[in-house]
Amino acid sequence: MTTTELPTTPVQPAPRPVDPEKLMAFVFRTVEEVGASLNTALVVMGDALGYYRAMADGAATTPSELAERTGTDEHYAREWLAAQAAGSYVDYDPATRTYTLPAEQAAALTDETSPAYLPGFFQIAHGTVRDAAAVIGAARTGDGIGWHAHNGDVHIGCERFFRTMYNAHLIDEWLPALEGVVEKLERGATVADVGCGHGASTILMARSFPRSTFVGSDYHAGSIEVARRRAEEAGVADRVRFEVAPATEFTGSGYDLVTTFDALHDMGDPVGAARHVRRTLADDGTWMIVEPMAGDRVEDNLNPVGRAYYGFSTLLCTPASLSQDVGLALGTQAGPARIRDVATTAGFSRFQPVAGTPFNNVLEVRP
Repeated sequence: MTTTELPTTPVQPAPRPVDPEKLMAFVFRTVEEVGASLNTALVVMGDALGYYRAMADGAATTPSELAERTGTDEHYAREWLAAQAAGSYVDYDPATRTYTLPAEQAAALTDETSPAYLPGFFQIAHGTVRDAAAVIGAARTGDGIGWHAHNGDVHIGCERFFRTMYNAHLIDEWLPALEGVVEKLERGATVADVGCGHGASTILMARSFPRSTFVGSDYHAGSIEVARRRAEEAGVADRVRFEVAPATEFTGSGYDLVTTFDALHDMGDPVGAARHVRRTLADDGTWMIVEPMAGDRVEDNLNPVGRAYYGFSTLLCTPASLSQDVGLALGTQAGPARIRDVATTAGFSRFQPVAGTPFNNVLEVRP
């Protein structure tokens, strides 16, 4: 049986009374869900082909004009625009048969400096869904799927999505929320960024604090290669070093600050990683953990953000943890209480939430 085949003899559930109105309401809700699923690929398409950027000025356009401006085929532009109008991503004027991208959508879909910039969110979702067949197979056996095994849209989309939030909040809000950390960074501190991926967070801190030095680490060699190139391009390679290493083995000691951005829950052995952080941290050092926004109970997370994160947890983060030694599988929605358990088990004595956004919890951990 392939990973997507159904059993040959489906089990029939015992009959229960069905409310026809509720049934049809659910059916039409699923129509909306399928449309939204398809739109994930359409947003990736619009981003890749430059459709949104071509409409960012707010001028009304026809399919032929959009196709000409982007060097694409009119047939695709026509259907894409209609789909975007049906989903209220663009406005349609029946009188002129033209389409317009509202200013708010333009900010979210074209402005990389906007804290609401979203193409990376769609890109990582699109890449995650593309690998769903492998996850279905892993769910049958209990196997995991490592981060390195996913397609490039997962890696690139993840960095694009989280970089938006780091740019908006890390320097002006999150770091100042930590006791005495900004002062150390301004004087000259040593920092380890664990699970750094493409190095967006590492490079951002390095550019903001030129007297400090940074070591970024990640087990994924492909991400480290990108991070090294990005550091060169940003002009900080003299103060930033990137290494291929799992979270339990990154090098160095006596760090003033260790950071882990949206990665602890993905680790197979987060407690082991936390113990290694404790060993490498200075006695007066700080560990900043940034994790996806989550409450401690399932019912706390039954909202749109929680729904998206539970989806990523099922298809991406939990398989990643299960692919590694220990395979604790905290899940994307672990919540502060479970992260506290990880930290205290590893020997830390102080733990407190210090900041947050609709997408992230920021936690301060001290020896």
